[in-house]
Amino acid sequence: MTSGSRGTAVRMGVLALLWGSGFLWIKLALNHGLSPLQITVARCVLGAAVLLAIALASGARLPRDRRTWGHLVVAAFLCNALPFFLFGLGEQTVDSSVAGVLNATTPLWSLLIGIGLGTERGPRPIRLGGLVLGFAGTLLIFAPWQRSGLFGWGALALLGAAVSYAAAFAYMGRTLTGRGTEPLALSAAQLVTASGLSILALPAGGLAPVRADATALVAVVVLGIFGTGFTFFLNYRLIADEGATSAATVGYLLPVVSVALGAVVLGEAIGPRVVLGMLTVLAGVAMTRGRGRATQEPGAGSVSVSVTSVSATPSVTAAVSEAVSDCRR
Repeated sequence: MTSGSRGTAVRMGVLALLWGSGFLWIKLALNHGLSPLQITVARCVLGAAVLLAIALASGARLPRDRRTWGHLVVAAFLCNALPFFLFGLGEQTVDSSVAGVLNATTPLWSLLIGIGLGTERGPRPIRLGGLVLGFAGTLLIFAPWQRSGLFGWGALALLGAAVSYAAAFAYMGRTLTGRGTEPLALSAAQLVTASGLSILALPAGGLAPVRADATALVAVVVLGIFGTGFTFFLNYRLIADEGATSAATVGYLLPVVSVALGAVVLGEAIGPRVVLGMLTVLAGVAMTRGRGRATQEPGAGSVSVSVTSVSATPSVTAAVSEAVSDCRR
């Protein structure tokens, strides 16, 4: 292995660890006193601060026209504020490991939305087969036919976050990419907008007294600074230096990381059915990435992307369509 390939592998590993650990930090913050909305606000604000500092240090200029900022409001809601909140809401009742697995369905929703909008014309049979296989894996995870299945409002919230990411990617591909704005500056502006949206939502339930302990504060700081801010920047650099294929590969690692951390740190037990469902989802995602005709599927780096996704994600958007993992994550 050459030094260059080793360096790429290290960066991909670090990015997957930071993004995939996001579900763990959310769970810890919830378990130690913070509400889903409080976590969302802190994550957006801290992530925005990191990206603003990096953008300003690199000389990137934030957008100045109202039209772009108007599109950023929609993108920030769909790709940041809403899914971040839904992840917190879902993880109140669902394990962090399962949250990471359900986040991996984002590319499936992206393909489905592309077909619905007509931007995905004449998808190859293998991609359609991957779509069916991926959703079969999701159904296997939910297992509504079993009393021990995961079908419930928490899991639906997590699935809603994945759908929101996919809708955001489709929207950003049509309105924000290829407009001449530096991707890093666009990512920073998007998280600033998401911060404003989430702060405006605080009266709806985020103004309750904060009873968080040190664990919750550390978890949300790590989530905001590293799991949101730096991951978006690292994903941006990975795409710029190594291309979209390397960045897309990280998306396959996120559920593996979330499952491993959930088991090791939180003692979460994940049964063989969920493991089989995860592998089926990832196989379906791999099939949907088969070369077909052009598709509008910007990646997590848009915000993000990412993701995270973290998974995600969550920037170089349409140009990095294959990095759809995760605004994520």
